[in-house]
This record gives sequence, structure tokens and C-alpha cells, in this order.
Amino acid sequence: MGAIDWSKSPKPSNTTVSFSFEWAMKNLSSGIHPTLPTKQTLKHQGDRLEIPSAAARCEWDFSLSTVVSSSANAAVSDALGSIEFDPSNTVVATGGIARKIRIYSLNSLLPEDNIQLLTRGEQNDTAFLDHVNACSFYICTPAKLSSLRWRPGSGGRLLGSGDYDGVVMEYDLERKLPVFERDEHGGRRVWSVDYSHWDPFVGASGSDDGTMQMWDPRCGGEGGECVAKVQPAAARSSVCCVEFSPFGDSLIALGCADRMAYAYDVRKMVEPLHVLEGHTKTVTYVRFVDAQTMVSAGTDGCLKLWNMSDCGLIRTCKGHVNSRSFVGLSVWRHGGLLGCGSENNQVFVYDKRWDEPICARGLEPMARPGFDHAFVSSVCWRQVQEDHCTLLAGGSDGVLQVFVGTKIS
Repeated sequence: MGAIDWSKSPKPSNTTVSFSFEWAMKNLSSGIHPTLPTKQTLKHQGDRLEIPSAAARCEWDFSLSTVVSSSANAAVSDALGSIEFDPSNTVVATGGIARKIRIYSLNSLLPEDNIQLLTRGEQNDTAFLDHVNACSFYICTPAKLSSLRWRPGSGGRLLGSGDYDGVVMEYDLERKLPVFERDEHGGRRVWSVDYSHWDPFVGASGSDDGTMQMWDPRCGGEGGECVAKVQPAAARSSVCCVEFSPFGDSLIALGCADRMAYAYDVRKMVEPLHVLEGHTKTVTYVRFVDAQTMVSAGTDGCLKLWNMSDCGLIRTCKGHVNSRSFVGLSVWRHGGLLGCGSENNQVFVYDKRWDEPICARGLEPMARPGFDHAFVSSVCWRQVQEDHCTLLAGGSDGVLQVFVGTKIS
């Protein structure tokens, strides 16, 4: 998403919210667990202690399978701000500064010979590819992209995006055309988009205008009906990330430049259910690990795991370098692994059971002018239940690298 200095974040303040209750009663009256827990706040030096973890041990062996880069003479910035697997985990979409959505098949990124070698525990030779030849096709976009997310229920056909001009768009990948556009953030950058995992599907976007907006693309005209609008901080601190819980409940989580993470129940958004206080700088990412656990990342160089049932801090993970930039955060839920980037151009892997990284791998440097200080800007796990795992990492230099991990027997 590009480097940005969050060192002067405002203090947290009161929440403002608007919500369409008529829409909520019509669409959210069933299919979601009815219990509404009370609002809870936990301070970093509060009345609960982090759960100590045993010494970290690595149960995985990671190797670099594929490197995809642009021409060595390319002068245009191509920082990758977002990487997303489709629901089938066979197609990958990337987006960033180059104003392009690139679509790859997993077969093109993971040569079959390499997969067979890794499955047998044998060393593979890294494959070096060019974006032009590796990607199936690309779609040009009107602005730089900060976020991508596949729309559930579309069969991998619709891909949502948030861009630097404050616009949310959906693209039909079969027609290679935009089919939905929403420009309700006043031209302020949209940092993050996501979709709910229950029917009806609604979208959410977080922006530099200090709001999270939730919208229903089925109604309300060309840009969809805004069904909820939350401003977590009265100072309008940027909302840097949004994520709906993928476990069938009604939670949506936000991370903000006021150093806080928030969780709301979408049926009662007058105030947050949880205010997670502990980061000392901007919260850049929030991700649900399982039905009871969430992880947040900040430019204080920390990952924090939270127990969502009582708002308790489980542990703080440290090891990667992150003081200014968006470096990505992804969770492999089946394996309990967390992946994030680093400003020293490494990708780090943490096990949710421990507070130290179990693996750190440097991205292969590409000899391109103007990219002497590259960093990892996005990561994404493939969500499959296997004894080997796949982690994609994108760099600020536009290089996409594929790491494959095998379980150590």
C-alpha cells in the first residue's frame, strides 16, 4: 500500500455512527447468533496479563518455489499492495501502484515438478518468471489500488477493489469490465474492502476520511445503499483495515490510526463491542484467526492476538520490522500460522502459539534502479487443509514470490 508515516497518531476519542435499522431488521434478523456481548476495553497495562508462551519451535520447512518479476529495465513503480486467493484457492489476484489487477492461475505460479519435489520433501529449483508471461490476463484500473477482495457467492467472477481516489469498484473478470462503483468517501483513499460471509452479502470499506461504511450492492442505486457508517474516533483518524468474521457470526473488526482496534456487531453499531487497546502506533491490519481469536498488526512492529470472548490480550509477537509502512498480514487458519512482511525485505511466519517468529525468509533482490530499499508490502496464505502450505509475498519493487512449506515429520 506504500510507505506512510503514522508516528503522529491522534489519541482515541468517541465514536459516531449512523445505521439503517430498517435494512438491518429486514436482512439480519436470522441466521446470526443472537447473543450481544457487552462492550469491553482492555488497556495494555490493565488488569489482565498476556499469556506466556513456550519457546517457539518450527514444525515447517519453507522453501522459495517461484519468483515473478517485471522486466529489469522497467522504470514504473509496481509495488504490490494486495494479494488475494479466490474462494477455490486456484486463482490469485494482485493489485497495487501500477493501476493493474493481474490474475494468475496457481498452476502458472507453482510448476507441477516443484510441487511433486516439495511433497516428497526434496529440494526444488526456484523458477523465475516474468509477470507478462505468468499472468493469465490483467485489467487496467483508473487509480492505484490499496485493497482487493473476492466477492463471496460470485463463483470467483467478481473482484472488489479499493483505490487511492476513494472509490470502491467491482470487476467482472469474465467480461474484464467494472460492474459496480461506489464513491462515498469524499475522494479520500480507501485502504481496505471486505465482504460479509453471510447472505445477503454486504460490503465494507475503510478510508482516510475516518469512516467505515457498510453497503448493500443490491439496492440503493448505482453505488449501493449505505446501511451503516461508523466513525470510531471523533478526530477522524484513518480507518486502515476492515474485516468481517468468516465464521458465520455478526462481527466486523476495524483497525485505525488512533492506535486502536475495534469490533462491532453489525446489528447494533451504535457503539463497539470491543475496543482493543495496546498498540502504540497505527493499527494497519486486523484478521480473524478462529471464531474466538483475532490478530492485529501495527506500525509499532507488533502482532497482537486477542481473545474475542473477553477482550483479553493473549500474546504479543515481535521479530519483524515495521515502523512506517503497510507490510501485509495473513492467517493460515488450518495451520494456525500468521504471515507478515517486514521493512527489511523479509517475510516472517509466526505460529499463533508462540510470540517469536518460526521462520524469516528474505525476498530475492531484483536488480532494478530506484528499488534499493525494497520491503515486503503484502502477503497471502492459500487456505487449504494439507500437510504443505503456500504463502505468497509481494514487494514494494513489484516482485511476487511463492514460498511452499512442508510439515517436518
